[in-house]
Amino acid sequence: MGLFTRDRCEGKTAVQLAGMRTAGLLVGRTLALLADAVRPGMTTLELDTLAETHIRDHGGVPNFQLVPGYRHTLCTSVNDEIVHGIPGSRVLQEGDLLSIDCGAQVGRWNGDAAISLVVGGREHGRPEDLELVDDTEASLWAGIGALRTGGALYDVGAAVEDSLTASGSRRGRQYGIVEDYVGHGIGTSMHMDPQVPNYRVSGRSPRVVDGTTICIEPMVTLGDQDNTVLDDDWTIVTKDGSRAAHWEHSVAVTDAGLHVLTALDGGAERLGAMGLPFAAIDPA
Repeated sequence: MGLFTRDRCEGKTAVQLAGMRTAGLLVGRTLALLADAVRPGMTTLELDTLAETHIRDHGGVPNFQLVPGYRHTLCTSVNDEIVHGIPGSRVLQEGDLLSIDCGAQVGRWNGDAAISLVVGGREHGRPEDLELVDDTEASLWAGIGALRTGGALYDVGAAVEDSLTASGSRRGRQYGIVEDYVGHGIGTSMHMDPQVPNYRVSGRSPRVVDGTTICIEPMVTLGDQDNTVLDDDWTIVTKDGSRAAHWEHSVAVTDAGLHVLTALDGGAERLGAMGLPFAAIDPA
């Protein structure tokens, strides 16, 4: 994997960040709708249709459909599927571990985020799955908390890895941090430089500047992180059959603080609890 080597990330103006917040908020609201709607007996395609309708009804375009060769609004990854699961006829079962990745473009600007949940509710989840979901989300926020203007972008991956190492030690297990797929920059396209690893890397890191916007997305397994691509050329699964979780947010970094573009409250509550500065960004 070739990591991004430019000295500085690309910044955005206040007006551009407002557009990013509009797109991010639509993604966040779509994921909230899906989390509330998912039930045992639904197909992953039914979730996809619900997401596309919501995005288009609110002035957006599903940006996953802008990726060559992909025609869906979501990636729906179940149990041992890490990422890029294609929505279809699969019927969700109570206790399934489901990751939902969603993106939208509004005007010129893009949002991208993912959540993981247990179908039927947490009361139906295996204890180790609930811990995986919670610890992966916590590592995402640890990575967000490592961002600051003037800082090193690769601090994000170090923070994600340290969080998962500590959580795994507390649980008596070693989590697998998927290394083949990483976070990315976001703006006028969904996937842009720089790449944002979810693990510690050596070498010179790009510097974060005022107005940097990136996606942080740890993908974590209960077993080994080794993975393979199914015959559909999209779905990534664990080789050992262990379950996986995926969390993602689009984040803006400014001199005033952080704003989680795909969080409904902009990340204000979680950042405040972490003692981190929150920068208000109103949607365009």
